[in-house]
Amino acid sequence: MTKIPYWADSYVEKKQDADSAIRKINPGQRVFIGSACGEPQRLVRALSQNSSHFSGVEIVRMMSQESTSLTEIANKTHELNLSIRQFYLGAACSQGFERHMRYITPMNMSDVPALFLRRKMPINVALIQVCPPDDFGWMSLGISVDIAHAAAYSADLVIAQVNQFMPRIMGQSFIHVNDVDFIVEHDEELITIDLPMQTQQAIKIGQNISRLIDDGSTLQIGLDAASQATIGTMSEKNDLGFHSQYLTNDIMHLYAMGVINNRKKGFNNGKMVASAALGSKELYEFLHDNPAIEFHPSDYVNNPYIISKNNRMVSLNVAKHIDLTGQVTSEALAQTHFAGVSGIADFVRGARRSPSGKSILMLPSTTKDGKKSKIIPMMSNHAVVVPRGDVHYVATEFGIMNLFGKSLQERAMAIISIAHPDFRDELFEAAKELGLIEANRTLGEAAHAVYPVNLEETLTIREQKVTIRPAKTVDERRIKEHYYNLDKTDVFRRFFHEKNSFGRLDVEEKSHIDYIKDLTIIAVVGEAGFGRVVGLGEYLLLSKKNMAEVAFSISKDFQGKGLGKILLKKLAQAARAHGIAGLMAYTSADNKGMIRLFRSLPYKVKTSFDGDALFLNCKFDTLKDE
Repeated sequence: MTKIPYWADSYVEKKQDADSAIRKINPGQRVFIGSACGEPQRLVRALSQNSSHFSGVEIVRMMSQESTSLTEIANKTHELNLSIRQFYLGAACSQGFERHMRYITPMNMSDVPALFLRRKMPINVALIQVCPPDDFGWMSLGISVDIAHAAAYSADLVIAQVNQFMPRIMGQSFIHVNDVDFIVEHDEELITIDLPMQTQQAIKIGQNISRLIDDGSTLQIGLDAASQATIGTMSEKNDLGFHSQYLTNDIMHLYAMGVINNRKKGFNNGKMVASAALGSKELYEFLHDNPAIEFHPSDYVNNPYIISKNNRMVSLNVAKHIDLTGQVTSEALAQTHFAGVSGIADFVRGARRSPSGKSILMLPSTTKDGKKSKIIPMMSNHAVVVPRGDVHYVATEFGIMNLFGKSLQERAMAIISIAHPDFRDELFEAAKELGLIEANRTLGEAAHAVYPVNLEETLTIREQKVTIRPAKTVDERRIKEHYYNLDKTDVFRRFFHEKNSFGRLDVEEKSHIDYIKDLTIIAVVGEAGFGRVVGLGEYLLLSKKNMAEVAFSISKDFQGKGLGKILLKKLAQAARAHGIAGLMAYTSADNKGMIRLFRSLPYKVKTSFDGDALFLNCKFDTLKDE
């Protein structure tokens, strides 16, 4: 049996200068370079400086920040010296993304480690960066574990840059001195990244999404501006957990505030789990020897099964485009820091399978200059990253839609409703041409309406959560179901005649609204996108009188619970905000509920009877006590 030398003696024997270590690379070998901010900069500089000595060397890497540009060397030498295989193109390369497209290997991040470990893509040399060894000879891969762990353990030759600035991070992040072939000691500051500035679009998207995130949720956060803006809206949340590919400064701040405590994850309780970190020097100091943080390889962190074991898992990722059927593409952008397939599909599928989990894809409705829509009729020359069957929630600055379980027509209507108003008409016409929407449909006032998110509210009514919100174009079916489930008496009081059927035209005017001249507020119970309408209040502006005529219907099981008052209060609030003078209603003389409802308002109510119907009206400038 061969005796293994004491690790400290072995460490000394393995020490080399960077140039000598790099020259151990032979022609035609495949060389892995540690990822992102964990890139071993000294070794990469030596690789670049010695590139003329190589031939046929293939560089394998993920999300390189190109602190030393190997891409330029590959281009200048026509890839005779170095060629590049990239799993995840970073923002540093995004300006020339089209030119460098050939370098991308599209794979889900959860699958990459097995590619190395099973020798389907053998790694001959791994260039990694680690912290100094502890008393037992273990060195941490620190802020870049992701696919580096598998590369280091499967490589024929491992060259490690030992850097005292690399934090020692708990979890499955360690490699022993005995498993490394050459040691290059070189201390230097780690690469830091400033995440993208938050645009107004991103902030609005973040505000929309934050309402979907419940206390006790476990978060996966993308690196884009919209995801970071969403994080900025969560200071009032409680007991959040974290399980994500990347850990950033914003997550550190939420942890410091106590918003993230990982107590209710249901899996890896008490631990923030990630595979890499991108951020500031302060972030890296926060990670060092922190027992609340564990870094694991990508085949663990990005494994949909592992992801699904977290309670209320919420994945937040950015999309570049979405078409009217729900297909999503996600490509390189300077402001998003990612490209290719990456880890999005892993987290989309894992979150959906988590107890009460949600997958949320977000995108600004237009390009930065506002001239093109990010919502397109149908994918053509775009690589689909998330298939339509995997898409759950989609968010823009104009709202959020749940596409799960929806027909192609329902999807098209939903997606158009959160497109920029300037593009809704053309998207609607394109949908009809594609056969996604029946030819005789119209958008009406909804074509240019901006959804009033300020009117949304979630209340608890007799121990049941009820969401009060303006109706959307996708609510046609559930409004129709609400009318069909009303008692005959309630139908008569609402429509003033017996009615046994409700066609599309009966409900289209309730959901295809402009939110100003006509407004419908609905009360919904159940999951967003699948809820049941239990109450409906609407107003229609009578322009000549500048008065809004209102009507209501409440499901039998919610009558007598104060729901009508809540709906009327919302309608009055909206009408007054839009300069409407007051409210009016026609009802039957025996409809005591409607009479009480009107008199619950703080305004003086006038009544009159014309022999057929009772007329109620009030003006906002006349209070009861005047």
